[in-house]
Amino acid sequence: MAIEVDTGALRAEIGARRIALASALATSALAVVVFAPILYYMFLHWGQVKDYSHGYLIAPLSAYFIWERRNRIARTPVEPSWYGVIPLALGALALAIGRLGVELMSMRVAFVLTLIGLQVLFLGLQITRVLAFPLLFLFLMVPLPQSLVNVIAFPLQLIAADLAVSGLHLFGFPVLREGNILHLPATQLFVKDACSGLRSLMALGTLGILFAYFFRKSWPERIALVASTIPIAVIVNAFRVALTAGLTYYWGPQMAEGAIHQTEGFFTFGMAFALLMAEATLISFGIKTWARARATA
Repeated sequence: MAIEVDTGALRAEIGARRIALASALATSALAVVVFAPILYYMFLHWGQVKDYSHGYLIAPLSAYFIWERRNRIARTPVEPSWYGVIPLALGALALAIGRLGVELMSMRVAFVLTLIGLQVLFLGLQITRVLAFPLLFLFLMVPLPQSLVNVIAFPLQLIAADLAVSGLHLFGFPVLREGNILHLPATQLFVKDACSGLRSLMALGTLGILFAYFFRKSWPERIALVASTIPIAVIVNAFRVALTAGLTYYWGPQMAEGAIHQTEGFFTFGMAFALLMAEATLISFGIKTWARARATA
């Protein structure tokens, strides 16, 4: 029995799909052009503020994640949806608020919202679900407003100073904390904004997301890993402050500045990443043990 294929309908479907994909790509490129001045100054921001130096990697990684999903995209039907107007409207509103209030974060977020809206509008909800992680990942390239950074950084400074002093007292160091100032017998240490741990928190959080994405398939594991980057970054930063105070106590204030201080930062960030890897191994082992116990019960 012969099976007839409606080649005309098939060609029409393929043509409509190509038009939709081309439209999504063209309008996304147009969005990049329209937002070019905003993106340019964000690019400069990444270089001027070291807390956001990971921003250079976000867009290339997002592009890689999309390329990695190319087979899933090819299998997913294209069903343009008017729901795309919602993120587009939110993007336009964020852009307007940013323009009127000279608020950079709103304008930068508007770009990501616009990209999301265009994919929904031209490709549909199903393909946008496939692209959800690469698109949402782009939010990590948007620097926080300085007003919010100040609100977050100062409590982190106090936590780092408090934990550091507690640790130093355990080892018998004569140190007194007054706010974010550590008083040692011969000198004082200021836990400045750069020592709040916000930079390592952002970098470790991004690294945790990437590690969870590439090496862990279970969502509970992924969520636990990403969430744990916060306490790990805080504790390791407190260790860095305590280490700096201890070295300053024995060898003087020069231990808290220059190349030595930067080397401490590299060392402690490596320690934070090692702790994250160890935690990932423990979580994986615990889940496998629990699964075996359930299987044998």
